[in-house]
Amino acid sequence: MAAIRQFIGGACFLLFFIGYKKLPLPTAKQFGWIILLALLMFVGANGLSTWSLNYIPTGLSALIGALYPLSVVLIEIIFYKKNNATPLTFLGMALGIVGVGFVFYENAFQAHAKGFGYGLALSIIAMLCWSFATIFISRSKMKLNAYYSIGLQMFVGSFLLYFFAVMTKQTVAISSISSKAWWVIAYLVIAGSIIAFVAFIYSLKTLPPAISSLYAYLNPLIAMVVAYFVVDEKLTWNILWGAIITLAGVYLVNYSIKRNDKKVIEQNEM
Repeated sequence: MAAIRQFIGGACFLLFFIGYKKLPLPTAKQFGWIILLALLMFVGANGLSTWSLNYIPTGLSALIGALYPLSVVLIEIIFYKKNNATPLTFLGMALGIVGVGFVFYENAFQAHAKGFGYGLALSIIAMLCWSFATIFISRSKMKLNAYYSIGLQMFVGSFLLYFFAVMTKQTVAISSISSKAWWVIAYLVIAGSIIAFVAFIYSLKTLPPAISSLYAYLNPLIAMVVAYFVVDEKLTWNILWGAIITLAGVYLVNYSIKRNDKKVIEQNEM
């Protein structure tokens, strides 16, 4: 079903950019990068994180996802020798992780089911795949419209994801998908595959990766609030305190990186 969602979403992007905008097809070199990013984002991140939910609680999956902003900073430090993070940055990220932990404490550490370790590994790999993809996109020098590129990645990724699902026997028959499930897929295509990715790419092009990745802290909180209004899930004190701590962490990371970048600019101008 994840492959169906990405196929429809990618097709919408391609219809706009190829059918309406008349943009040319990518070169062989560009297509190579598109395949790599499709593997990272839609097979590695999307596919493995979805698969991991067969073995670990959704709360624990969200906690692992909350490590994504920290991994982006660490990858940039280790592989790109970029160090615009300060102790305040890491304090903010730690607060964000603790905040998400408060939100999901009640169901993140349940009794371990069979395959728990396997699911944990899948979730961590998925998070790392998304982290590397974020950095690659933000540093990409491909002379290709970024939104057109994500549509190509989504479209190509849907076929790669389907192949991966077939190989791992994680498919469902189209005839077995209910009308309600198709409405859910339609919502995910519009909100998750189109609107969310347009916002994601825009943030990567206008903000440092460490700041654009901070949405990972806010996602669980937004999900809880939506669940409260839509499916009548309870909002507990854990969620309230988690929201306060998480937002404090987001502010500290944003503030510390902006302050450090400002210092670097001032030093270069002296």
